[in-house]
Amino acid sequence: MRQFAALIHMSDIIRLDKMLGEMGYGTRKEIKKLIKDGVVKVDGNIVRDPGNHINTKVQSVTVNGEKLDYRKYIYIMMNKPAGVISATESPYEKTVVGLLPEKYLNFKPSPVGRLDKDTLGLLLLTNDGELIHRLISPKKHVPKVYVARVRGTVTEEDIDSFKKGVILDDGYRTLPAGLKIIEQGDISTVEVEIFEGKYHQVKRMFEAVGKKVVLLERISIGPLKLDTNLKAGEFRELTSHELELLQEDICLDIFSRISRN
Repeated sequence: MRQFAALIHMSDIIRLDKMLGEMGYGTRKEIKKLIKDGVVKVDGNIVRDPGNHINTKVQSVTVNGEKLDYRKYIYIMMNKPAGVISATESPYEKTVVGLLPEKYLNFKPSPVGRLDKDTLGLLLLTNDGELIHRLISPKKHVPKVYVARVRGTVTEEDIDSFKKGVILDDGYRTLPAGLKIIEQGDISTVEVEIFEGKYHQVKRMFEAVGKKVVLLERISIGPLKLDTNLKAGEFRELTSHELELLQEDICLDIFSRISRN
C-alpha cells in the first residue's frame, strides 16, 4: 500500500515546461521564452527555470496572471452519433475527436475501443493509457451492454445460444453473452451484454442465429453508464464518482502486481 501511495505522490510532480506544454502553451522554444520573459509565476513568484519541478496538487501556477487548472488526464463521456468514426483523425471521415472543442485537443484524447460508424451510444475518450488498457484488454473481459433493434423475432432459443457462445462466420465461438428480450416481434428490441470486443461482434452474433441488427446503441461499459441527458453528439467530462468506479479495478490490479513482486 505504501508503495502505491508513493507512486501516486510522484505522479503529482512535473517539470514546469512539460506542464505548460501539456496545457497548450506552445513549443518548447515558445515556452522557454514565456518563462524567460517572467510571465510565469509559481505560488506568486516569478520562475525562470523551465526545469523547475511543480507539485500540481499543492502549488499554484499562473501565466500572464491566468491561473492554470492543470490536469494530466481528461475523461470524456460522449453519446456517439451515427455517421462518425471512432478515431482520432481521418482525411475522409468525421471523427469523434473532431467533435471535441479545442480546449481538449492538447490532451490528445483517444476513443476507448471502437463503435462502428453507424452504432450509437456510450464512448469514452481519454489520454489515460492505463485506463484504456484496463477497459479494452481481452484478458479483462469488461462487460459492455447494448440495446439493439433486430429484424426477426428473438426467441428463448436465441437466449440459450448467446448463453453458450455463438459461432461466428469465421468459426470463432464467442464468450457466453447475455441476451434479454425487451420487445418481441418482426422487429425485436433486445439488450445484449458481451465480455469481449470482436469486429462487428453483436451484429455477427445475430447473423449467426439468422437475424439482422438494424439499430445498435451501447449503454454501458463496465460500471460506466450512458448519461441519458446527452443527446447524440453531445459529451461531458466524467464525474468524480464515475471516475472512481472506473479506476477501482485498476487500483486492485496495481496492488496485486505489487504484492506479487
